[in-house]
Amino acid sequence: MSTANGSSLRGGAAIVGVGTAGLGEAPGFNAMDIQALAVREALDDAGLKLSDVDGIFCANMSHTFPVISTIEYLGIQPRWIDGTNTGGSSFVAHAMAATLALQAGLCDVALICYGATMRSGAGRMVPATEQPVYEVPHKPRYPMTAYAMSAARHMAQFGTTREQLAEVAVSARLWARKNPQAFERGPLSIDDVLGARMVMEPLTVRDCCLLTDGAGAVVMTRADRARDLRKTPAYFLGGGVASYNRAVSEMPDLTSTAAKDSGERAYAMAGMKPSDMDVLQLYDAFTINVILFLEDLGFCPKGEGGAFVSGGRIAPGGELPVNTNGGGLSFCHPGMYGVFTLIEATRQLRGEAGDRQVSDVETVLCHGNGITLSHQATAIFGTQATL
Repeated sequence: MSTANGSSLRGGAAIVGVGTAGLGEAPGFNAMDIQALAVREALDDAGLKLSDVDGIFCANMSHTFPVISTIEYLGIQPRWIDGTNTGGSSFVAHAMAATLALQAGLCDVALICYGATMRSGAGRMVPATEQPVYEVPHKPRYPMTAYAMSAARHMAQFGTTREQLAEVAVSARLWARKNPQAFERGPLSIDDVLGARMVMEPLTVRDCCLLTDGAGAVVMTRADRARDLRKTPAYFLGGGVASYNRAVSEMPDLTSTAAKDSGERAYAMAGMKPSDMDVLQLYDAFTINVILFLEDLGFCPKGEGGAFVSGGRIAPGGELPVNTNGGGLSFCHPGMYGVFTLIEATRQLRGEAGDRQVSDVETVLCHGNGITLSHQATAIFGTQATL
């Protein structure tokens, strides 16, 4: 099989176990504690033991060497590790890296995990994330400033409205109301979003993601083994990453992200196109993110994302389900959100999402965003029928 676009990876590995822990608030626990609980749940879900894990992929904001610290906490000695940290996109990128490692025989059971106590820990991060020296003199409030600039530019250039941004938050809340694990499940209207406290114009607090505790874990194996395990596998079909800047001030265009390239690479590997996707899990740290990624991933033309999300199109009952767990805006957002896109994708493909389950799901696109629109990672998963 040709490897020019990584097609040898297509269907070569699958997610076989997922788990979460400490969602919302986890007083009395630290990041490693709840991460370990999520790992245990994911391994139980897969019908595997901790001793089976010989590959580990993780990143966090609380440890300088997160993967090494995780190995010590769990008491394992894996054959392969990867601690690449690209922010919240890390874990979507890890899904492709884990598939590579599994296919190369570097490991047999790959664990992707993350945990943080951002809420009960008062948002403390150790070490503090470095900030671009050429932006700091202007006294930005990270990360809000970066996304507010992007939203303001999108509004000025394309006529996107605050009401259209609010549609994203309302859609996320409607999905969250179907998810008993979601942190925010109360009613939310367009007027509620517009009338909420302004954080940084044009974004109100309801345009911004939650600040919660939470941990997630994903177990992957090669496809031949996946078929013999406890649950229906979610097969890796394609992936791609792209990054062209660290600082938002270095973006050539505040309304276009590297998701255009990460998405094209994922589609090429999967042999699919946007219209083949049944469900999307998009990193929604802010409402503008979803609009940007719908455009850059090819679901609507550039500048038309605001109109695209209007009228409940991405909400329950809409034609394109997006962030079916409630996303970072209403489900949880413990500093980095990417691993939860993989978890929800798996549950949707298995038909295990309860009241929020979308019917006849065969493909799910996961998209992770890192730092301040700095790194983009896209991964596509599917059922046995897509192989």
